[in-house]
Amino acid sequence: MKAPRILLSLLFSSLLLQAHALIPTDRKQRLTEHWEFIRQDMGSIWEVMRPITGAGKPETVPLWQKVTLPHCFNAEDAVDPDVNYYQGPGWYRTMLNIENPYTNGRTCLEFEGAGQKTEVYVYTTRIASHVGGYDEWKADITEAVEAFRRTPLCRERFGGKIPIAIRCDNSRDTEMIPSDMSDFNLYGGLYRYVNLVYTPAVHFEQIRIEATTDEKGKQGSISIDIAFGGLSGKEKKAKEFSLRVFSPEGKEVNSISSELTEISSYQISLKRPQLWSPHSPALYTCVAELIDNGDTLRTTQHFGFRHFRFEEKGPFYLNGERLLLRGTHRHEDHAGVGAALTEEMMRTEMQQIKEMGANFIRLGHYQQSGIILRLCDELGLLVWEEIPWCRGGLGGESYKNQARRMLTNMIEQHRNHPSVILWGLGNENDWPGDFQTFEKDSIRAFMGELHDLAHRLDPTRSTAIRRCEFCKDIVDVYSPTIWAGWYGRRFRNYREMETAGINATTRFLHAEWGGDSHAGRHMEVNKETGRKGIDNFDIEAADRNGDWSESYIIRLFDWHLKEQETMPRLTGSLFWTFKDFSTPLRPDNPIPYVNQKGVVQRDGTPKESYYVFQSYWSSKPMLHIYGHSWPVRWGKPGEPKEILVYSNCPEVELFVNGVSQGRKKRNSQDFPAAGLRWNVPLREGNNKITATGYDGKLRLDDEIQQEYQTRTWGKPSRILLTQTAQDAETILVQAELIDENGIRCLDACQFIEFGCTDSEALLRNQGTAQGSRRIQAANGRASIRVNKQHAPVVVSASDSKRILKTALISVSGQ
Repeated sequence: MKAPRILLSLLFSSLLLQAHALIPTDRKQRLTEHWEFIRQDMGSIWEVMRPITGAGKPETVPLWQKVTLPHCFNAEDAVDPDVNYYQGPGWYRTMLNIENPYTNGRTCLEFEGAGQKTEVYVYTTRIASHVGGYDEWKADITEAVEAFRRTPLCRERFGGKIPIAIRCDNSRDTEMIPSDMSDFNLYGGLYRYVNLVYTPAVHFEQIRIEATTDEKGKQGSISIDIAFGGLSGKEKKAKEFSLRVFSPEGKEVNSISSELTEISSYQISLKRPQLWSPHSPALYTCVAELIDNGDTLRTTQHFGFRHFRFEEKGPFYLNGERLLLRGTHRHEDHAGVGAALTEEMMRTEMQQIKEMGANFIRLGHYQQSGIILRLCDELGLLVWEEIPWCRGGLGGESYKNQARRMLTNMIEQHRNHPSVILWGLGNENDWPGDFQTFEKDSIRAFMGELHDLAHRLDPTRSTAIRRCEFCKDIVDVYSPTIWAGWYGRRFRNYREMETAGINATTRFLHAEWGGDSHAGRHMEVNKETGRKGIDNFDIEAADRNGDWSESYIIRLFDWHLKEQETMPRLTGSLFWTFKDFSTPLRPDNPIPYVNQKGVVQRDGTPKESYYVFQSYWSSKPMLHIYGHSWPVRWGKPGEPKEILVYSNCPEVELFVNGVSQGRKKRNSQDFPAAGLRWNVPLREGNNKITATGYDGKLRLDDEIQQEYQTRTWGKPSRILLTQTAQDAETILVQAELIDENGIRCLDACQFIEFGCTDSEALLRNQGTAQGSRRIQAANGRASIRVNKQHAPVVVSASDSKRILKTALISVSGQ
């Protein structure tokens, strides 16, 4: 057993030259404030520094803007309907008070991710560079800081502060991953946190923890490898080092004191360790302390015990028991900030995913923030994380080196997280276009190389890819492309297509399925007529791609979920995707440049489909009447209208205008809505619809108001604008398309363009149903929010083809 440990230690040591994990310590400061930014290139690093030295006049240089970090170049232009998003260089600068408390200590800038190529300067000296927008890295600025301190300039013009400049560049480059052919933006900027870190001369470089158990969970084993930086023969004897391990309840279960070596390895045994799972995410804690001349450097790492396997041609097992993987996907994207999510925003999003009932998430298509991995550990979400080798083909040696390096970094930086079970090697690598030649054999050879590298780095986890049939035999787990009811066939063909996928793959996991939905678009359902408009729409007979309505997509999801409950060989599935996100490849979508396959909007507002998943997946009782975003329904007088309730309660009672429509029992196989559906005539005008769910002594209630319109409409002849105070800060301006008789055209879907006498007053370029300057009408309506602080203003609305007269409305803000 000694030889393999020696080989692992040698491999571990060599990897430290490539992978720089961000080790949490006591001496770390997030650098969020006092930054300036300019979105263009500069003539030289001296031009970047000249204004803050006092050597230049303000009018001689471009204007810099004050920003806080995280910050993204493309916070708004990623979804601006009239421009391509900016791809190019941008500069950040700040001045830091740097006072390292350690004698002969090291000072570093840590980057949790920056896009896509980055250079770091201390005054005019280039210190470090990095290629890749998603892995963690650091720049040691110790010597450069001390050299600048010795210059008169430091004292005379900077008051002892250290000027820092950072250049980020997301320019198009086919010899860099990911490809610009990818269906997401390659954002630019310091869109994850930047940290100032002080360490003593001897410090932690890397901590690797491997926790294993036997199949029955009776015996646990912890292997801890710690690599130290800055060690020399004399210093080894001068340092004290201790290691303590704590249970999930905080009880100390083991402690070690040791002399330092360049790589220290420890073995700890535990009886009946608590196992980590989505239902019980039990986390152990390892606290390592290094004492140097009375100063203590402390780092804390969390880990967990669990074991898993993907059965060949069969289901997934976690800790010896079958677990149906119920998952989704996440892009690093949010309305108004692009990729620059704060930790609070990340936590809110991940809690939404957990509250939906998910137990699995694929982080597509790149390594994501360590904060996200920590939240997955804490919340109990299994993870598939992958490198951004996505579409385009295969480049040259620098391209391959970046992929190797990013795979190494991802594994070394995130391997301690018990939530991670799959390392993704690529996505849609059968998609050519970036290079003159596209050679399957070359792609296969490189995929095999990455697979071998992943297993050398981490033999405890499996590899995976999605949609590259000619490479499916290389990886451990494969996902073919199956989009029943959207990109192929109909959703009722799902079981047949899924079974074929399982039979054709050694270890199968279905990633990516679902479809787009435009928030606020709904269709009436009538299986007899099969026509749109006042005569309704046979939604289950729709061709693939549906009609982008929430009515269609809830049925697609509903069908898949009820089928998955009765598929014993299914490992699980991950629907695409949790949240709408920006993409340069979809300028003509109902919300331009937004992939609308999310079950929440780009700002996190749930669509109706969110509650479909909750009704199948969540263990917490829930109840939701379909139609919260459907204010006006239509049909003939006295015509029964279908009302759906999504709930996990065993029994639900529906009331329409105070009259009970009876109770129904939930049966997951009774499609749609698990049997919780009623056909009820609605009265002309307003209708109050309520539902009560019964779960033992627990009662849940939900209510919506829906207007019922029986008058038929003709072609839209004008736009009617109205305004409503939405909250203390915003007013909602709504545009309705109406015909010559003043009747709302509830099937109208023209693009509406909003304008304003003060463009800053509109909450635009958010990529949401109420935050887009150009948007396709949903059921004849489109809306935008106005900031009251900019009022009074005049808001305009016109159809994009300029057929109708532009409508105007004065917004006072009162």
